[in-house]
Amino acid sequence: MKIFKRSPWLWVPTLAFSDGFPLVAVMTLSVILYKQLGLSNAAITFYTSWLYLPWVLKPVWSPFVDLIKTKRWWVLTMEVLVGAALGGIAFTIPTAFWLQGTLFFFWLLAFAGACHCIAADGFYMLGLDGHQQAWFMGIRSVFDRLATIFGQGVLVMVAGNLQVVFRNSIPYSWSLMFYGVTGLFLALWLWHSYALPRPTEDVVRPGINTHTIWREIANTFRTFVRKEQVVGALMFILLFRLPEGLLSKVSALFLIDSGHNGGLGLSPQEYGLVQGTVGAIGVALGGIFGGIAASHGGLRKWLWPMAFAFTLPSLVYVFLSYALPSSLLAINLCVFLEQFGYGFGLTAYMLYLIYFSRGEFRTSHYALASALMSLSMMLLGLFAGALQETMGYRHFFILVILCCTVTYLVTAFLKIDPQFGKREDDETE
Repeated sequence: MKIFKRSPWLWVPTLAFSDGFPLVAVMTLSVILYKQLGLSNAAITFYTSWLYLPWVLKPVWSPFVDLIKTKRWWVLTMEVLVGAALGGIAFTIPTAFWLQGTLFFFWLLAFAGACHCIAADGFYMLGLDGHQQAWFMGIRSVFDRLATIFGQGVLVMVAGNLQVVFRNSIPYSWSLMFYGVTGLFLALWLWHSYALPRPTEDVVRPGINTHTIWREIANTFRTFVRKEQVVGALMFILLFRLPEGLLSKVSALFLIDSGHNGGLGLSPQEYGLVQGTVGAIGVALGGIFGGIAASHGGLRKWLWPMAFAFTLPSLVYVFLSYALPSSLLAINLCVFLEQFGYGFGLTAYMLYLIYFSRGEFRTSHYALASALMSLSMMLLGLFAGALQETMGYRHFFILVILCCTVTYLVTAFLKIDPQFGKREDDETE
Protein backbone atom coordinates (compact mmCIF):
# COMPACT_ATOMS: atom_id res chain seq x y z
CA MET A 1 0.00 0.00 0.00
CA LYS A 2 1.33 3.41 -0.99
CA ILE A 3 1.72 6.07 1.67
CA PHE A 4 1.73 9.68 0.54
CA LYS A 5 3.22 12.45 2.58
CA ARG A 6 1.26 15.18 0.81
CA SER A 7 -2.48 15.65 0.56
CA PRO A 8 -3.70 15.70 -3.08
CA TRP A 9 -5.38 19.02 -2.30
CA LEU A 10 -1.91 20.55 -2.00
CA TRP A 11 -0.82 19.70 -5.53
CA VAL A 12 -3.67 18.50 -7.81
CA PRO A 13 -5.30 21.95 -8.30
CA THR A 14 -2.00 23.75 -8.95
CA LEU A 15 -0.73 20.98 -11.24
CA ALA A 16 -3.94 21.14 -13.28
CA PHE A 17 -3.56 24.91 -13.55
CA SER A 18 0.06 24.72 -14.68
CA ASP A 19 -0.88 21.97 -17.13
CA GLY A 20 -3.62 24.01 -18.80
CA PHE A 21 -1.89 27.37 -19.09
CA PRO A 22 0.77 26.73 -21.81
CA LEU A 23 -1.84 25.79 -24.43
CA VAL A 24 -3.83 28.95 -23.66
CA ALA A 25 -0.67 31.04 -23.94
CA VAL A 26 0.44 29.71 -27.32
CA MET A 27 -3.05 29.51 -28.86
CA THR A 28 -4.69 32.69 -27.54
CA LEU A 29 -2.23 35.09 -25.93
CA SER A 30 0.07 34.85 -28.95
CA VAL A 31 -2.80 35.80 -31.29
CA ILE A 32 -3.76 38.90 -29.27
CA LEU A 33 -0.12 39.91 -28.80
CA TYR A 34 0.74 39.72 -32.50
CA LYS A 35 -2.46 41.54 -33.49
CA GLN A 36 -1.58 44.42 -31.18
CA LEU A 37 1.98 44.47 -32.50
CA GLY A 38 0.64 45.02 -36.02
CA LEU A 39 1.03 41.62 -37.67
CA SER A 40 -1.49 40.78 -40.43
CA ASN A 41 -4.26 38.23 -39.86
CA ALA A 42 -2.73 35.90 -42.47
CA ALA A 43 0.67 35.98 -40.76
CA ILE A 44 -0.83 35.55 -37.28
CA THR A 45 -2.87 32.46 -38.11
CA PHE A 46 -0.02 30.93 -40.13
CA TYR A 47 2.66 31.37 -37.48
CA THR A 48 0.54 30.50 -34.44
CA SER A 49 -1.10 27.45 -36.02
CA TRP A 50 2.32 25.80 -36.29
CA LEU A 51 2.45 25.94 -32.50
CA TYR A 52 -0.01 23.02 -32.45
CA LEU A 53 2.79 20.76 -33.73
CA PRO A 54 4.15 19.63 -30.32
CA TRP A 55 0.66 18.43 -29.39
CA VAL A 56 0.38 16.69 -32.79
CA LEU A 57 3.62 14.83 -32.06
CA LYS A 58 2.60 13.75 -28.55
CA PRO A 59 2.08 10.07 -29.53
CA VAL A 60 5.63 9.97 -30.89
CA TRP A 61 7.18 11.77 -27.94
CA SER A 62 5.07 10.31 -25.10
CA PRO A 63 6.96 6.96 -24.92
CA PHE A 64 10.18 8.89 -24.25
CA VAL A 65 8.49 10.78 -21.40
CA ASP A 66 6.96 7.55 -20.15
CA LEU A 67 10.15 5.50 -20.19
CA ILE A 68 12.98 7.98 -19.55
CA LYS A 69 13.40 9.48 -16.06
CA THR A 70 10.41 9.77 -13.70
CA LYS A 71 7.09 11.58 -14.17
CA ARG A 72 7.92 13.85 -11.25
CA TRP A 73 11.24 14.80 -12.88
CA TRP A 74 9.49 15.64 -16.16
CA VAL A 75 6.83 17.75 -14.45
CA LEU A 76 9.34 19.85 -12.52
CA THR A 77 11.79 20.20 -15.41
CA MET A 78 9.11 21.26 -17.85
CA GLU A 79 7.78 23.88 -15.40
CA VAL A 80 11.23 25.42 -15.25
CA LEU A 81 11.36 25.33 -19.06
CA VAL A 82 7.90 26.94 -19.31
CA GLY A 83 9.07 29.70 -16.98
CA ALA A 84 12.23 30.22 -19.05
CA ALA A 85 10.18 30.39 -22.27
CA LEU A 86 7.80 32.96 -20.77
CA GLY A 87 10.79 35.01 -19.63
CA GLY A 88 12.27 34.79 -23.13
CA ILE A 89 9.03 36.07 -24.65
CA ALA A 90 8.99 38.96 -22.18
CA PHE A 91 12.61 39.83 -22.96
CA THR A 92 12.29 39.78 -26.77
CA ILE A 93 8.96 41.65 -27.18
CA PRO A 94 10.54 45.17 -26.95
CA THR A 95 13.50 44.26 -29.19
CA ALA A 96 14.02 44.82 -32.91
CA PHE A 97 13.86 41.04 -33.50
CA TRP A 98 10.58 40.65 -31.60
CA LEU A 99 8.91 38.38 -34.17
CA GLN A 100 11.74 35.87 -34.50
CA GLY A 101 12.48 35.96 -30.77
CA THR A 102 8.93 35.54 -29.53
CA LEU A 103 8.17 32.79 -32.05
CA PHE A 104 11.22 30.85 -30.88
CA PHE A 105 10.19 31.08 -27.24
CA PHE A 106 6.54 30.33 -28.05
CA TRP A 107 7.83 27.16 -29.74
CA LEU A 108 9.82 26.33 -26.62
CA LEU A 109 6.73 27.01 -24.51
CA ALA A 110 4.61 24.73 -26.72
CA PHE A 111 7.14 21.89 -26.52
CA ALA A 112 7.49 22.19 -22.75
CA GLY A 113 3.71 22.44 -22.34
CA ALA A 114 3.07 19.28 -24.39
CA CYS A 115 5.69 17.33 -22.42
CA HIS A 116 4.25 18.65 -19.15
CA CYS A 117 0.81 17.45 -20.25
CA ILE A 118 2.10 13.92 -20.95
CA ALA A 119 3.98 13.73 -17.64
CA ALA A 120 1.13 15.21 -15.56
CA ASP A 121 -1.43 12.75 -16.97
CA GLY A 122 0.84 9.88 -15.98
CA PHE A 123 1.64 11.39 -12.59
CA TYR A 124 -2.05 11.59 -11.64
CA MET A 125 -2.31 7.83 -12.20
CA LEU A 126 0.71 7.18 -9.97
CA GLY A 127 0.11 9.80 -7.29
CA LEU A 128 -3.60 9.09 -6.76
CA ASP A 129 -5.40 5.82 -6.06
CA GLY A 130 -8.47 4.81 -8.07
CA HIS A 131 -10.95 6.56 -5.80
CA GLN A 132 -8.89 9.74 -5.68
CA GLN A 133 -8.52 9.80 -9.47
CA ALA A 134 -12.31 9.79 -9.89
CA TRP A 135 -12.83 12.30 -7.06
CA PHE A 136 -10.28 14.80 -8.35
CA MET A 137 -11.26 14.57 -12.03
CA GLY A 138 -13.75 17.40 -11.55
CA ILE A 139 -11.19 19.44 -9.63
CA ARG A 140 -8.71 19.04 -12.47
CA SER A 141 -11.31 20.23 -14.98
CA VAL A 142 -12.18 23.27 -12.87
CA PHE A 143 -8.58 24.41 -12.50
CA ASP A 144 -7.83 23.69 -16.15
CA ARG A 145 -10.74 26.01 -17.01
CA LEU A 146 -9.45 28.57 -14.50
CA ALA A 147 -6.14 28.53 -16.37
CA THR A 148 -8.08 29.40 -19.54
CA ILE A 149 -9.91 32.25 -17.81
CA PHE A 150 -6.65 33.48 -16.30
CA GLY A 151 -4.79 33.31 -19.63
CA GLN A 152 -7.23 34.74 -22.15
CA GLY A 153 -9.20 36.77 -19.64
CA VAL A 154 -7.23 38.16 -16.72
CA LEU A 155 -3.85 38.47 -18.45
CA VAL A 156 -5.26 40.17 -21.55
CA MET A 157 -7.04 42.67 -19.30
CA VAL A 158 -3.82 43.21 -17.33
CA ALA A 159 -1.95 43.93 -20.55
CA GLY A 160 -4.66 46.40 -21.56
CA ASN A 161 -4.59 48.18 -18.21
CA LEU A 162 -0.79 48.44 -18.37
CA GLN A 163 -1.16 50.11 -21.76
CA VAL A 164 -3.30 52.77 -20.11
CA VAL A 165 -0.75 53.25 -17.32
CA PHE A 166 2.22 53.44 -19.68
CA ARG A 167 0.48 55.62 -22.30
CA ASN A 168 -0.26 52.95 -24.89
CA SER A 169 3.22 51.43 -24.92
CA ILE A 170 2.08 48.07 -26.28
CA PRO A 171 5.44 46.20 -26.32
CA TYR A 172 6.42 47.38 -22.84
CA SER A 173 3.01 46.49 -21.39
CA TRP A 174 2.98 42.97 -22.82
CA SER A 175 6.59 42.48 -21.74
CA LEU A 176 5.75 43.37 -18.14
CA MET A 177 2.76 41.04 -18.19
CA PHE A 178 4.88 38.11 -19.42
CA TYR A 179 7.54 38.83 -16.80
CA GLY A 180 4.82 38.57 -14.17
CA VAL A 181 3.67 35.18 -15.50
CA THR A 182 7.31 34.03 -15.52
CA GLY A 183 7.47 34.70 -11.80
CA LEU A 184 4.19 32.83 -11.30
CA PHE A 185 5.50 29.71 -13.03
CA LEU A 186 8.74 29.74 -11.13
CA ALA A 187 6.66 29.96 -7.94
CA LEU A 188 4.61 26.97 -9.11
CA TRP A 189 7.84 25.05 -9.75
CA LEU A 190 9.09 25.81 -6.23
CA TRP A 191 5.74 24.80 -4.75
CA HIS A 192 5.58 21.53 -6.68
CA SER A 193 9.18 20.71 -5.73
CA TYR A 194 7.86 20.63 -2.16
CA ALA A 195 4.24 19.46 -2.59
CA LEU A 196 4.40 16.72 -5.24
CA PRO A 197 4.49 13.25 -3.68
CA ARG A 198 7.04 10.60 -4.58
CA PRO A 199 4.96 7.55 -5.60
CA THR A 200 6.78 4.25 -5.25
CA GLU A 201 5.87 3.28 -8.84
CA ASP A 202 7.36 6.48 -10.27
CA VAL A 203 10.77 5.05 -11.08
CA VAL A 204 12.99 4.76 -14.13
CA ARG A 205 12.15 1.56 -15.98
CA PRO A 206 15.05 -0.87 -16.46
CA GLY A 207 16.03 -2.34 -19.81
CA ILE A 208 14.75 0.56 -21.92
CA ASN A 209 16.52 1.38 -25.16
CA THR A 210 15.82 3.13 -28.47
CA HIS A 211 14.64 -0.11 -30.10
CA THR A 212 12.09 -0.70 -27.31
CA ILE A 213 10.67 2.80 -27.63
CA TRP A 214 10.30 2.75 -31.41
CA ARG A 215 8.78 -0.74 -31.30
CA GLU A 216 6.14 0.58 -28.90
CA ILE A 217 5.38 3.53 -31.21
CA ALA A 218 5.09 1.25 -34.26
CA ASN A 219 2.79 -1.10 -32.36
CA THR A 220 0.53 1.80 -31.42
CA PHE A 221 0.10 2.89 -35.04
CA ARG A 222 -0.33 -0.68 -36.33
CA THR A 223 -3.10 -1.57 -33.90
CA PHE A 224 -4.78 1.81 -34.45
CA VAL A 225 -5.20 1.42 -38.23
CA ARG A 226 -6.53 -2.13 -37.77
CA LYS A 227 -9.46 -1.04 -35.61
CA GLU A 228 -13.00 -1.50 -36.91
CA GLN A 229 -14.58 1.40 -38.83
CA VAL A 230 -11.22 3.16 -38.87
CA VAL A 231 -11.92 5.06 -42.13
CA GLY A 232 -15.14 6.62 -40.84
CA ALA A 233 -13.49 7.38 -37.51
CA LEU A 234 -10.52 9.10 -39.16
CA MET A 235 -12.84 11.21 -41.32
CA PHE A 236 -14.80 12.21 -38.22
CA ILE A 237 -11.69 13.02 -36.16
CA LEU A 238 -10.12 15.10 -38.93
CA LEU A 239 -13.18 16.89 -40.34
CA PHE A 240 -15.81 17.25 -37.59
CA ARG A 241 -14.05 20.35 -36.30
CA LEU A 242 -13.59 21.89 -39.76
CA PRO A 243 -15.76 24.98 -38.98
CA GLU A 244 -13.98 25.50 -35.65
CA GLY A 245 -10.55 25.10 -37.25
CA LEU A 246 -11.31 28.00 -39.59
CA LEU A 247 -13.12 30.06 -36.98
CA SER A 248 -11.10 29.71 -33.78
CA LYS A 249 -8.31 32.23 -34.43
CA VAL A 250 -10.21 34.48 -36.86
CA SER A 251 -13.06 34.96 -34.37
CA ALA A 252 -10.61 36.36 -31.80
CA LEU A 253 -9.10 38.67 -34.43
CA PHE A 254 -12.60 39.80 -35.45
CA LEU A 255 -13.44 40.79 -31.87
CA ILE A 256 -10.39 43.06 -31.51
CA ASP A 257 -10.00 44.28 -35.11
CA SER A 258 -10.93 47.91 -35.75
CA GLY A 259 -14.30 48.94 -37.13
CA HIS A 260 -12.95 50.11 -40.50
CA ASN A 261 -11.58 46.59 -41.02
CA GLY A 262 -14.97 45.05 -40.28
CA GLY A 263 -14.24 44.03 -36.68
CA LEU A 264 -15.87 44.93 -33.38
CA GLY A 265 -12.90 46.94 -32.10
CA LEU A 266 -12.83 45.61 -28.54
CA SER A 267 -10.06 46.85 -26.28
CA PRO A 268 -7.86 44.25 -24.52
CA GLN A 269 -9.82 44.80 -21.34
CA GLU A 270 -13.13 44.25 -23.12
CA TYR A 271 -11.78 41.20 -24.97
CA GLY A 272 -10.58 39.71 -21.69
CA LEU A 273 -14.08 40.09 -20.26
CA VAL A 274 -15.98 38.90 -23.35
CA GLN A 275 -13.92 35.95 -24.55
CA GLY A 276 -11.69 35.18 -21.61
CA THR A 277 -14.32 35.30 -18.86
CA VAL A 278 -17.90 35.19 -20.17
CA GLY A 279 -16.95 32.95 -23.09
CA ALA A 280 -14.91 30.60 -20.90
CA ILE A 281 -17.84 30.25 -18.48
CA GLY A 282 -20.15 29.55 -21.43
CA VAL A 283 -18.00 26.74 -22.84
CA ALA A 284 -17.60 25.22 -19.36
CA LEU A 285 -21.37 25.20 -18.78
CA GLY A 286 -21.93 23.78 -22.25
CA GLY A 287 -19.52 20.95 -21.50
CA ILE A 288 -21.21 20.24 -18.15
CA PHE A 289 -24.69 20.08 -19.69
CA GLY A 290 -23.33 17.99 -22.55
CA GLY A 291 -21.88 15.47 -20.10
CA ILE A 292 -25.15 15.31 -18.15
CA ALA A 293 -27.17 14.80 -21.34
CA ALA A 294 -24.89 12.05 -22.64
CA SER A 295 -24.94 10.24 -19.29
CA HIS A 296 -28.74 10.03 -19.41
CA GLY A 297 -29.39 9.26 -23.06
CA GLY A 298 -26.06 7.98 -24.34
CA LEU A 299 -23.81 9.42 -27.05
CA ARG A 300 -25.85 8.00 -29.93
CA LYS A 301 -29.05 9.73 -28.79
CA TRP A 302 -27.37 13.13 -28.37
CA LEU A 303 -24.96 12.92 -31.32
CA TRP A 304 -27.01 14.98 -33.76
CA PRO A 305 -28.20 17.65 -31.28
CA MET A 306 -24.58 18.10 -30.27
CA ALA A 307 -23.43 18.27 -33.90
CA PHE A 308 -25.96 21.03 -34.59
CA ALA A 309 -24.92 22.87 -31.41
CA PHE A 310 -21.29 22.67 -32.50
CA THR A 311 -22.09 24.70 -35.63
CA LEU A 312 -23.91 27.43 -33.67
CA PRO A 313 -20.78 29.67 -33.40
CA SER A 314 -20.75 30.09 -37.19
CA LEU A 315 -24.25 31.57 -37.15
CA VAL A 316 -23.43 33.85 -34.23
CA TYR A 317 -20.39 35.35 -35.97
CA VAL A 318 -22.32 35.93 -39.20
CA PHE A 319 -24.84 37.88 -37.12
CA LEU A 320 -22.12 39.85 -35.35
CA SER A 321 -20.32 40.68 -38.59
CA TYR A 322 -23.48 42.18 -40.10
CA ALA A 323 -24.97 43.76 -36.96
CA LEU A 324 -21.64 45.08 -35.57
CA PRO A 325 -23.23 45.81 -32.16
CA SER A 326 -21.64 48.50 -30.04
CA SER A 327 -23.27 47.27 -26.83
CA LEU A 328 -20.82 45.25 -24.74
CA LEU A 329 -23.78 43.46 -23.14
CA ALA A 330 -25.05 42.30 -26.55
CA ILE A 331 -21.59 41.08 -27.55
CA ASN A 332 -21.24 39.21 -24.25
CA LEU A 333 -24.59 37.50 -24.76
CA CYS A 334 -23.67 36.44 -28.29
CA VAL A 335 -20.27 35.10 -27.27
CA PHE A 336 -21.78 33.27 -24.29
CA LEU A 337 -24.34 31.64 -26.61
CA GLU A 338 -21.79 30.52 -29.20
CA GLN A 339 -19.35 29.25 -26.58
CA PHE A 340 -22.13 27.34 -24.80
CA GLY A 341 -23.06 25.69 -28.10
CA TYR A 342 -19.41 24.93 -28.77
CA GLY A 343 -18.90 23.33 -25.35
CA PHE A 344 -22.11 21.30 -25.64
CA GLY A 345 -21.24 20.09 -29.15
CA LEU A 346 -17.61 19.31 -28.36
CA THR A 347 -18.84 16.75 -25.81
CA ALA A 348 -19.87 14.45 -28.66
CA TYR A 349 -16.46 14.73 -30.27
CA MET A 350 -14.50 14.00 -27.11
CA LEU A 351 -16.78 11.12 -26.14
CA TYR A 352 -16.33 9.58 -29.58
CA LEU A 353 -12.56 9.71 -29.17
CA ILE A 354 -13.01 7.67 -25.98
CA TYR A 355 -15.46 5.32 -27.71
CA PHE A 356 -13.16 4.66 -30.66
CA SER A 357 -10.10 4.23 -28.44
CA ARG A 358 -11.63 1.41 -26.39
CA GLY A 359 -9.64 -1.79 -26.22
CA GLU A 360 -6.30 -3.09 -25.05
CA PHE A 361 -4.34 -0.01 -26.18
CA ARG A 362 -6.90 2.60 -25.19
CA THR A 363 -4.38 5.05 -23.67
CA SER A 364 -2.04 5.11 -26.66
CA HIS A 365 -4.92 5.10 -29.15
CA TYR A 366 -6.61 8.01 -27.39
CA ALA A 367 -3.32 9.93 -27.50
CA LEU A 368 -3.04 9.23 -31.23
CA ALA A 369 -6.66 10.30 -31.86
CA SER A 370 -6.03 13.51 -29.88
CA ALA A 371 -2.94 14.17 -31.97
CA LEU A 372 -4.97 13.82 -35.17
CA MET A 373 -7.45 16.29 -33.69
CA SER A 374 -4.63 18.80 -33.12
CA LEU A 375 -3.35 18.13 -36.65
CA SER A 376 -6.71 19.05 -38.15
CA MET A 377 -6.80 22.29 -36.17
CA MET A 378 -3.23 23.13 -37.16
CA LEU A 379 -3.70 22.56 -40.90
CA LEU A 380 -6.93 24.56 -41.07
CA GLY A 381 -5.50 27.45 -39.10
CA LEU A 382 -2.50 27.83 -41.41
CA PHE A 383 -4.51 29.50 -44.15
CA ALA A 384 -7.60 30.75 -42.25
CA GLY A 385 -6.21 34.28 -41.83
CA ALA A 386 -5.19 34.59 -45.49
CA LEU A 387 -8.65 33.39 -46.53
CA GLN A 388 -10.30 35.97 -44.25
CA GLU A 389 -8.16 38.80 -45.62
CA THR A 390 -9.17 37.82 -49.15
CA MET A 391 -12.89 37.47 -48.44
CA GLY A 392 -13.52 39.86 -45.55
CA TYR A 393 -15.05 38.87 -42.24
CA ARG A 394 -18.66 38.61 -43.42
CA HIS A 395 -18.04 36.36 -46.41
CA PHE A 396 -15.52 34.32 -44.43
CA PHE A 397 -18.07 33.55 -41.71
CA ILE A 398 -20.61 32.58 -44.39
CA LEU A 399 -18.02 30.18 -45.82
CA VAL A 400 -17.61 28.67 -42.37
CA ILE A 401 -21.38 28.02 -42.25
CA LEU A 402 -21.15 26.20 -45.59
CA CYS A 403 -18.33 24.06 -44.15
CA CYS A 404 -20.73 22.88 -41.46
CA THR A 405 -22.16 20.49 -44.06
CA VAL A 406 -18.88 18.55 -43.79
CA THR A 407 -19.46 18.21 -40.04
CA TYR A 408 -22.91 16.74 -40.70
CA LEU A 409 -21.63 14.37 -43.40
CA VAL A 410 -18.90 12.79 -41.25
CA THR A 411 -21.36 12.52 -38.35
CA ALA A 412 -23.84 10.61 -40.53
CA PHE A 413 -21.35 7.79 -41.16
CA LEU A 414 -20.72 6.99 -37.49
CA LYS A 415 -21.95 3.74 -35.94
CA ILE A 416 -22.14 3.93 -32.15
CA ASP A 417 -23.35 1.49 -29.53
CA PRO A 418 -26.64 2.93 -28.14
CA GLN A 419 -25.55 2.08 -24.60
CA PHE A 420 -22.24 3.94 -24.73
CA GLY A 421 -22.14 6.90 -22.36
CA LYS A 422 -25.27 5.96 -20.42
CA ARG A 423 -25.24 5.61 -16.68
CA GLU A 424 -25.61 2.04 -15.42
CA ASP A 425 -29.08 2.66 -13.95
CA ASP A 426 -30.25 4.09 -17.31
CA GLU A 427 -28.92 1.04 -19.17
CA THR A 428 -31.11 -1.30 -17.13
CA GLU A 429 -34.33 0.61 -17.87
